[in-house]
Amino acid sequence: MFVNNNLALFIAHHPISFVLFNLAIFALLLILLGWMQVKHISFNRRVFSGLILGILFGAVLQCCYGVNSEIIQKTVDYMDIVGVGYVRLLQMIVIPLIMVSIISAIITLQGKASLGKISALTIGILLFTTMIAALIGIVTADIFHLTAEGITAGTAEVQRGESLQHSLTHIQSMSFAKLIIEFIPLNPFLDMTGARKTSTIATVIFAVIIGIAANGVARKKADIFSSFATFIKVAHAIVMRIVTLVLRLTPFGVMALMAKMISGSDYKSIVNLVNFVLASYCAIIAMFLVHLLFVSLVGLKPWHFLKKIFPLLLFAFTSRTSAGSIPFNVKTQTKTLGVPESIANFAASFGATIGQNGCAGIYPAMLVVMIAPTQGVDPTSLSFILSTVAIITISSLGVAGVGGGATFAALIVLSTLNYPVALAGLLISVEPLIDMGRTALNVSGSVTAGAVTSRILGQTEMSVFNNDEDVTFNDQV
Repeated sequence: MFVNNNLALFIAHHPISFVLFNLAIFALLLILLGWMQVKHISFNRRVFSGLILGILFGAVLQCCYGVNSEIIQKTVDYMDIVGVGYVRLLQMIVIPLIMVSIISAIITLQGKASLGKISALTIGILLFTTMIAALIGIVTADIFHLTAEGITAGTAEVQRGESLQHSLTHIQSMSFAKLIIEFIPLNPFLDMTGARKTSTIATVIFAVIIGIAANGVARKKADIFSSFATFIKVAHAIVMRIVTLVLRLTPFGVMALMAKMISGSDYKSIVNLVNFVLASYCAIIAMFLVHLLFVSLVGLKPWHFLKKIFPLLLFAFTSRTSAGSIPFNVKTQTKTLGVPESIANFAASFGATIGQNGCAGIYPAMLVVMIAPTQGVDPTSLSFILSTVAIITISSLGVAGVGGGATFAALIVLSTLNYPVALAGLLISVEPLIDMGRTALNVSGSVTAGAVTSRILGQTEMSVFNNDEDVTFNDQV
């Protein structure tokens, strides 16, 4: 105890020294990952190594300094240059990628599946899987006997509840009809800044309009269209090269993000809500198996599919951003699954805003089941289950693909059912831990939609899908 007290005093009097020491270790870990890249160690192994190193480093930081330590906070501020910086680079390229890729896809669709079939199949699969996810969330919550009764609220939980209550006013004014209207671009340049929750899908629609218009010009003014097509081809090549360059930073970003999450987690709070955490991950795993079932039904090897998308899922898990995963998502589908860019871009873009299986499916369903008994409603009744699944499926349209999307979805569902939204604030302490799994599931859902759509339309390059991952994807990254 004497040694521990002296060490604590020494740390308290020399915080800058320990921050520098932590950053020196972090720098050495980055160098190690860089060395692995120079030695051409496979991309999968580098990403997984980044995950393990991040977990170990984050755990050591928390063991040495404790939860909410000022030293950890200052260390994380500098680690964010790598972690948050990496996510921002991916977010930077999202809008340009959507624009040039979708326009390119539409103007090269001649002789292939129609735009209507691709979009209808993609959106249909996303919504159908969200319906299944909602049902799984309800069943899982019932099996684990989850309830909001008896969960104590600390200061943070109370503040979170008040914040959610404040946000309810805006949500209640947003009818389903108004939500659909929000999809329609008003100022495309504003949407390119990501200013609205529906900016991504509005940008997709704007890009589709440009592509359709370009095809119309092709029929009447072929010479002008030829110049435009060349411009789009060059822009697409440049954007995809930027994506490749950014993706090379994935192992470094994963390590920094995971170290931040582990070092800042309050494990006492997690233990208090361990039943909800376990139930959430059971539901998430069950939905992953549903995705693999869908893939197998169209003739793709499910475990081979899972192996190929593992780096993407790992990034989504650590970054907690569906929208930021779009560039990685498109690259994974095209380079490892054999999905055409036209379908891959639609699936990744729509999947970031429509039918998110984790954030808009499982999470709201489990919250509703927890809160229902406090409102005198039986969560096991057939009428409750059917109405809840229907509301969640419809509400899953337009959920933002960034941090907070799950809260937005939950507010829509709870307000529609006239349930108190403040109770959702009781789960704030375990939100980051659960959100990691939810985001990975969201991204898995969009990849599944792309792979299944491509297979149904007969456009999957099976030679690419069947190839060893290290030969295809890693050569590109």
